[in-house]
Amino acid sequence: MSGTWWVYMIECRGGKIYTGIAKDPEARYRQHRSGRGAVFTRINPPVALLAKRPCGSRSDALREEHALRRLSGKEKRAWAGELFNAGGGHS
Repeated sequence: MSGTWWVYMIECRGGKIYTGIAKDPEARYRQHRSGRGAVFTRINPPVALLAKRPCGSRSDALREEHALRRLSGKEKRAWAGELFNAGGGHS
């Protein structure tokens, strides 16, 4: 795995959205699904990896994550939809 950090969004049961950062978003998603991720995803089990976007560094990813967490659910879904349409989403 390269040194690239990613920001990602996960759709959780009940329509909630979790936002996080990782060097390998697919592996981190599997951790969330298995119950070894964040407390939020243990309480609100993941149903899909909505989108992921590469960031230049861990610091860049943290800044992006912070900005995304401030968005409404509708705005988060729009962000994920834009990435998906641009080829950055996950099927």
